[in-house]
Amino acid sequence: MKRYKMFVNGEWVEGHRKGYFPVYDPSNEEIIAEVPDADEQDVDRAVKAARAAFDSGAWPATTAQERGRILFRLAERVRKESAKLAELESRNCGKPIVESEYDVADVATCFEYYGGLATKVLGHVNPVPDNALSLALREPIGVAGQIIPWNYPLLMAAWKLAPAIAAGCTCVLKPAEQTPLTALEMAAWFADAGLPPGVVNIITGFGETAGAPLVRHSDVNKIAFTGSASVGKQIVKMAADTVKRVTLELGGKSPNIFFADADFEAAIDGALFGVFINQGEVCSAGSRILVEKLIYPKFVEAATEKAKRIRLGPPLERGTKMGPLVSKEQYERVRMYQELGKTEGKVAIGGGRPASPAKGYYVEPTIFYDVKNSARIAQEEIFGPVAAVIPFSDETEAIRIANDTPYGLAAAVWSRDIYKVFRVVKALRAGIVWVNHMQPTYVEAPWGGYKQSGFGRELGPWGIEEYLETKQVHINLNEQPIGWY
Repeated sequence: MKRYKMFVNGEWVEGHRKGYFPVYDPSNEEIIAEVPDADEQDVDRAVKAARAAFDSGAWPATTAQERGRILFRLAERVRKESAKLAELESRNCGKPIVESEYDVADVATCFEYYGGLATKVLGHVNPVPDNALSLALREPIGVAGQIIPWNYPLLMAAWKLAPAIAAGCTCVLKPAEQTPLTALEMAAWFADAGLPPGVVNIITGFGETAGAPLVRHSDVNKIAFTGSASVGKQIVKMAADTVKRVTLELGGKSPNIFFADADFEAAIDGALFGVFINQGEVCSAGSRILVEKLIYPKFVEAATEKAKRIRLGPPLERGTKMGPLVSKEQYERVRMYQELGKTEGKVAIGGGRPASPAKGYYVEPTIFYDVKNSARIAQEEIFGPVAAVIPFSDETEAIRIANDTPYGLAAAVWSRDIYKVFRVVKALRAGIVWVNHMQPTYVEAPWGGYKQSGFGRELGPWGIEEYLETKQVHINLNEQPIGWY
């Protein structure tokens, strides 16, 4: 078991109370590390370090070119240490090692993308009806507080740190208390990459005692949060007192819509991948599977048969397709929904805990069918491998059911009819819509949702925009006095 410290102002530090809490391996329920239990004083220390680094010292004078080089160096180190990071990620959050390897590669790609984008932040010259030069400058927003979830720990850290560094901000990052380890490992490379002390600070702790003080802190200019809708609503309320910028990527209950003219075999794969990847612990999971009645019985049967071949097992075994859920708390939540689903639909497969592995937070891949869209398992985000299959009659009904949710993060449409596809794409109230695919995510494209799935966008040029302010500059070119008197 390793005992970690927090990373503040370029140094490894304990919390001022010197308290620690355990971090678990969800595949065997054993403690694999301890991390500091930060509180408001520790948050204040980290914010002060970020504030000082932003206002003075080396960082304000660092050019966009050098910020880009720093990100490229971080990407290079991530690639060099990829095997170590992927193993630690799987041990800490339970995802299969093959998926962790993809995630770590995406981390490096994210740093590389924003390394290139750092020098592409452009201002604007405004044509004005006067003898003057009017400019719009883009400047870093300041200190960014960043709170990330436990389902993609290192990747979510990169999604927030990379654009903030590229923009010239400083950061206080709080990983989820369940999965802080890979972010702390990465912090050891910051100095070698060229980051001055205080530019990126990492604190560990719980939402109530570390996350909330970070949101409320008057010297934090922006909060970027990925997590549940309920916590996102609290963050908006807390941030209002200091009128700080907030971006939220919250939950989802994404519809995965299958028309009768879709490629049937591809559709079955898309349905299972959409809801069972990463044990279903995905905000964009296609957990509402909408199927046209013409293929409904055949679809349910084929999906059930194929789901039987999903292998549950230890995350570090390369044949594993589904590992354990991240924590006991999440395990109990998903088990509750599995039991609830038995009263709200029919069980096609799963609905419980597997006999093997005997230890760890494993649940069966579960498909309920003949579910009404008003059911709780169709309306509430489960964040686990639980699918609700819902029949529909025609295009109009499919759109109505798909949009009948408080969320609007993602959706998918499966059909060979391109005209129908585009009608449905335009009608869906979701920030991300996939066609004949499910879950592809690229750093070049915007990520974020409608409705209660949040506001603001991550990734692509949209991601760096969220870390920039706009300043108008007026330069008078008229030598004559203003002539007010």
